[in-house]
Amino acid sequence: MDVLQAGIGEFTVEDPDELRAFMRTEKRREMVDKVVPEAEAVRRYVKDGDYVSFDFSSFTRGPASLVREIIRQRRQNLWFAAKFTLMESTLLAAAGCLQGIDVGFLGLGSLIGKAVEDGRIKVTEWTNGTLTLRHLAGAMGVPFLPSRSLLATDTLTYSGAKVVQDPFTGKPIALVPAVNPDVGLVHVHQCDVYGNARCFGPGVSPLETAMASKRTIISTEEIITTDDIRKEPSKTTIPYYLVDAVVYAPFGCLPGGAQGVYEMDTEHFLEYMAASGDEQKMGAYLDKYIYSVSSHEEFLDKRVGVTRLMDLKRQATIKEGYH
Repeated sequence: MDVLQAGIGEFTVEDPDELRAFMRTEKRREMVDKVVPEAEAVRRYVKDGDYVSFDFSSFTRGPASLVREIIRQRRQNLWFAAKFTLMESTLLAAAGCLQGIDVGFLGLGSLIGKAVEDGRIKVTEWTNGTLTLRHLAGAMGVPFLPSRSLLATDTLTYSGAKVVQDPFTGKPIALVPAVNPDVGLVHVHQCDVYGNARCFGPGVSPLETAMASKRTIISTEEIITTDDIRKEPSKTTIPYYLVDAVVYAPFGCLPGGAQGVYEMDTEHFLEYMAASGDEQKMGAYLDKYIYSVSSHEEFLDKRVGVTRLMDLKRQATIKEGYH
C-alpha cells in the first residue's frame, strides 16, 4: 500500500509475535488469589518509563486511587494513554511523573497545557475513538486497524497515523497503530479474587485495555464470590486470565463517581480546579490529598470522611442502579 500521508506524532509498536509469546508465557491461566494491597500492586507492576493506560475518566469509573498511588510512589518518565484525561494528566504532570501522553481529550487544568507548550511533556494527538481503536488492535494482536475518522483533520497531522491507498477501493484510508501498554488500569464495580470483573453502565474500553496490556491491575468497589460470578457469567466484563492484580478499593473513583454506587464529589472538583492553574497551589493539593496520606484508606478517612461518603452514596440511590 502506498503511504499518502503520515502523522508526526511519536509512538511505538510492539512486534505482535513477541507480544503473543509474552502473553502465552507470562499470563497465568490457573485460578489463583490475586488480591494485593494497592501499594504492592503498583510497586510490583508499574515501573519508571512504563507505558500506562487506563479506562474511562476522572468523572466516572476512573482508577483514581491507582493514579494517586502511582504519584505517591513517585514513578517517573511514564507515557500515559488517556482516552478521556481530565484531572489525572494534570496531577501526574505536576508530580513530575509524565514523559508523554497519547491523548484523545485533554482537560481540567492549565498546568498540563503549559507543560506541553514548554516541551516538558510530549503529546501525540488522537481522537477518543481512534485511541480506543489502537487498544482494540493491540487486543487483537494486529499491528494496526483502519479508520476514516482522522482523514482531512489536523489531528491526523499530530498523530502517529498513516494514510494509505485502500487496495480494495483505491480511496484514502487512515491506519492507526496498535498499542500494547506495559500496564493497564481498570476500576470495576465487582470482582472476585481471581480477577473476573464486572463493569456496569457506560464505559470506554475496559476489556480492550485489559486484553491489550501486558499487565492489568484491577481496582474494585466490591469483591464477590466466584459462585456469584458463575451464576451470571454474561455480566463478566473482564475474565480472570487477563488480570494480574486485584485491589480492593471502595470509593476508588473519588473524586469521580461510580455508576449506581456513588456520585462524583463536585466540591472536591471545584477545589481541584482552583488549584489546577497554579504550581504552588497544585503542590499544596498534592501534599494534602496524596503525599500526606499513606494509602487510599487513609485518604478516605482523613480527607473525605464518612459523612461525605454516605452523602455521595445517598445521591446515587436516587438514580437508577445498574446491578
